Amino acid sequence: MELIEEKTVLDQTRLNSLLEKMVTEMGAAANGSLILLGDKLKLYKSLANNGPLTSQELADATGTSERYIREWLAAQAASGFVEYNKDTNQFFMTPEQAAVLADEDSPAIMTGAYYSISSMYHDEPKVAEAFKTGKGITWDDHNNCLFCGVEKFFRPSYKSSLLTSWIPALNGIEEKLISGAKAADIGCGHGVSTLIMAEAFPNSHFTGYDFHESSIKHAQHIAEESGLKNVSFEVADAQSYPKQNYDFITFFDALHDMGDPEGASAYALKALDKDGTCMIVEPFANDNLHENFNPLGRAYYAFSTMICTPNSLSQDVGLALGAQAGRKKLTEVLTNGGFGKVKVAVETPFNFIFEARS
Repeated sequence: MELIEEKTVLDQTRLNSLLEKMVTEMGAAANGSLILLGDKLKLYKSLANNGPLTSQELADATGTSERYIREWLAAQAASGFVEYNKDTNQFFMTPEQAAVLADEDSPAIMTGAYYSISSMYHDEPKVAEAFKTGKGITWDDHNNCLFCGVEKFFRPSYKSSLLTSWIPALNGIEEKLISGAKAADIGCGHGVSTLIMAEAFPNSHFTGYDFHESSIKHAQHIAEESGLKNVSFEVADAQSYPKQNYDFITFFDALHDMGDPEGASAYALKALDKDGTCMIVEPFANDNLHENFNPLGRAYYAFSTMICTPNSLSQDVGLALGAQAGRKKLTEVLTNGGFGKVKVAVETPFNFIFEARS
């Protein structure tokens, strides 16, 4: 009996819908590099502060070439990142666009993420090999764009929420920090979170620990420039820093990256004073996979595939929680680490802030 291969009939409506989506994605991917240019060359900031401007006026204000600026502005306007007045041939930014792209102090600014995205493209060959071998990729083996990107991306949310919402939600911690406490920030990276807390609570001492030596050197440099005397940084991983009966231990978007988050939790419990508190900041995620199929989950899963999961798999245990572990799994990790009292003190559309005590 002769087998006849049936030809697949494509649903034209579905095909066109997918193609439209892919063209949108193509534009988004291509414009990521233009967002970096806009940030590095201060194009957004200049346009936000001085607009409306023609392409020539923006070029003059930023010391750049008009022809390049003209093309860049067209791409930005087509993306909806800036506005265009066809009658005057001028470009400008709305307050909302400025908050997302130009104002470095805005909690809504998003440009930092694109530095990390740039590193993901640089590191794609390494991740492709990791897919084949199952091995991990250490933090230190990523492109340098990642480290500055993480700092730039997380700083706005930490500055806007840490002191006003997250710490006040913890039982008795703000009072301890005001009067004078000893705190450790584990996986501190460039030290953004550590420095924010040290500046806010001068009677307390904060030590930032990270296994990435280059990040610690950067944090030390920033601390020296700030003149803060109540903060220090040391190279150590999550299970080797000194156990000094800390009043407060923090993990900022770091626990899920670790090879052994349960071991890190258990170590933190032993490093705390008997009345101490651990605060764990983690990306928001629903517990069921399909419930995270949304724009935020999509972004987090992408970062997790390229950065978080490879980093965890590069370490001994390699639990590989990923950036979308969810409340249930994260609570399990903390309780398995020995914490008897674990709760979500603050939940936002982007984060869980866990409070863990003995």
